[in-house]
Parts: sequence; structure tokens; C-alpha cells
Amino acid sequence: MRRARPLRFHGWNIAWALAITQTVSFGILFYCFQVFTLPMEAELGLSRAQTSGAYSLALLLSGSTAIPVGRWVDRRGARGLMTVASLAGVGLMFAWSFVESLAGLYAVQAGIGLVMSAVLYDVAFTVLAVWFRRHRLKALLIVTLVAGLASTIFVPLATWLVESWGWRDALRVLAVIMLFTTVPLHGLVLRDNPRRLGSGPDGDPLAADRSHEPETSVSVREALRGGAFWWLSTAFTFDRIASVALAAHAVPLLLERGHSPGLVASVVGTIGAMQLAGRILFTPAARQADLTTLTAITFAVRGAALLLLVFPLSAAGLFLFAAMFGGANGATTLGRAALVAERFGPANYGTINGSMSTMIAVVQTVAPLSVGFMRVATGDYKVALIALAGTALVASYSVTRVRRQTVPARA
Repeated sequence: MRRARPLRFHGWNIAWALAITQTVSFGILFYCFQVFTLPMEAELGLSRAQTSGAYSLALLLSGSTAIPVGRWVDRRGARGLMTVASLAGVGLMFAWSFVESLAGLYAVQAGIGLVMSAVLYDVAFTVLAVWFRRHRLKALLIVTLVAGLASTIFVPLATWLVESWGWRDALRVLAVIMLFTTVPLHGLVLRDNPRRLGSGPDGDPLAADRSHEPETSVSVREALRGGAFWWLSTAFTFDRIASVALAAHAVPLLLERGHSPGLVASVVGTIGAMQLAGRILFTPAARQADLTTLTAITFAVRGAALLLLVFPLSAAGLFLFAAMFGGANGATTLGRAALVAERFGPANYGTINGSMSTMIAVVQTVAPLSVGFMRVATGDYKVALIALAGTALVASYSVTRVRRQTVPARA
């Protein structure tokens, strides 16, 4: 008799579903805010500091709720949480399109911040840490490689929608896109644990002879007592300051320098596209070299890109900046996910990563607002760009310190 063909491991279905939902959620909830900054300011009479403050509030709430969200996912899984949060995100996008005041904008962005904490990378990576072990980096690459196109797809799309229909109708179109992609994929594809489907991580059989030993994990208390956690938190906090601040200000910065909207959209889209290149290069390199060294290099590249942007650039110079900054973005995303899993294991990944995210959020929240104030105080973005380059260099140093720390004993 012919041998029955083994069923496809459901973890790969989850990885591809998350690849799509992360692309849509990041593109709409995170990246598109910068596209709506100028038209909102013009219609509602808001300043750059006020709109930056709304974005900062969303980031603060997104990070400050990461610990309870991570604990929930560790204990109950992500399926219900991500589905409900996606529905809430759709409703908030519609509500945003009817905003008439600064208070209304802040209320909507506060809600979007809560949604982001439940649907973006932190939760997705927690799911993958449970479903994969040997193939974890490959699964992370699938999700982040596709999601790296979020700004490439949605910044130009949102720009075209704003120019064609106005910013309010543009928000409503984006809400519909989110409704018909993220909600069904989260609800129908996600599952809590491979063991409930009769297999172990990577699709390995649940062998009675224990031939596949479970991956050891560090408890939350042990992680927080170790130096590795604090150096990693410092490194990714300072790096996040640079990436988040530029995400909020890249479009107005380049438009104020006299570049055309089409060129600006292309440059910002290139940042997203080059994230793919950064991840493609990082994945094989991580098999041959130390993760902390590779991550430190990517932080340094980000700093160099920001210093390049201080000077007036031609179109070619702008695309060089986008290549450097985007490549660093892509690599550091994989670096953090892989380092947390490597150092602490999967069992408490959500809570430990959430603790790190909360620390990052408290600091990163001031980044867009601070850059907005520096822009108002100095008349341009040069001082802010130099300061952001400095934060990238601090991040590069901090991550190298992880190798010199003793990792806590594994449970």
C-alpha cells in the first residue's frame, strides 16, 4: 500500500497568515499616520507638536500594555485577542475619519495604541516562538519579510487615496481593507498550541520515547534578574527611538525640503522594501555569526543613515539613505525576536518580551513629540537627526554588552 502523505504542519499556515495580517496592520495602524499629518493639520488647525503628541500617545499605550497582553497570550493563546483587537481597529479607523478636534484625535489614537499592542509583532512573535523551534528563524523571516512591505504598499496607497479622495475617505477605505483581511485570518487560522493538533513544535511527533526534548525556558523572575535582559532592553529602546521618530516625521521632513510628494512616497516606500533585503541578509548571517554582533552592526548602519540625512540630498542620496535605514530596520526586527527567544526560551516569551516592550514604550513615546519640538525650536530637522544618530550608536554599544553577561540558569 502507498504510504499516506503527511499533513502539512499547521504552523506554516499560521506563519503565512500572520505575514499578511502584520503587513496590513503595520501599514494601516503604524505607518500611515505620517501621510495624514499635513492634511489633518491644515483642516483642523493643529501644530506639528500636537499631531506628534497624538502619535506618541498611541505608542505609549501600545507599549505600556505589553506585559498584560504578553501574559494573556502565554496563558490563553492569541487567536481570540488578535481577532477582537482587529475588529476594534477597524472601528477606530472609521472613528478617526470623523474626528473634528484635537481631543477626538487623541481619543482615537489612544484606542489605536491599545489595538497595536494586541495585533503587531510582539504578539505574532510569541505565537511563532511556541509553534517553532528549529525552524523559528525561518518562520520569523516569512512574517517579517512580507510585513517589511507594509510601508512600501500602504504609504503610497494612502498618499494616492488622500490626493484622490481626501484624508477622511482614505481612512474609511483603509478600514475596509483591514476588515476583510486581518479579522478572518486571525479568527480562522490562528491556533494556540501545536500539541492541541497532535504535534510538537516544527511539526515533530509527540514521541513517547522523549526523543525530542522540550526547549528549556527562563522564568520571568530569572530573566529580570539577569544582565542580558537589561542590556537588550537598553539597546532596543535606544534603537526604537530612532526608528519611531523617523516613521512619524519622514514624510513632512522631506516635503519641507522641497521634494515632490511622488518622490517622498517612493523614498519612504523604499525604506520598507529594503527591510526585506536586511532580513534576507541577516537570516543566513545569523547561522554563521554571533547574533549580538550582527545586531550591533545594524544599529551602527542606522546611525550612519541618519547622519547622511542631515545634509541636503539629491534623489540618489535619498534612496541611499532609504536603503541603509530600511536594511537596518529589517535586520533589527529579526535580531530582537531571535535574541529574546535564544536567551530566554518560548515558555514565557510573551511576558518577557512584553516587559521589554513596556520599557521601550515609556522612552520611545517622547521621540516623535521631542523631534516635533526640536523642529519648531530650530526651524528644521538637523539637530533632531544628529540626536537620533546618537541614540543608534548607544544602542550599538549596549547590545555588545550582552555577550559579557552571564545568562540566567535555565529552568
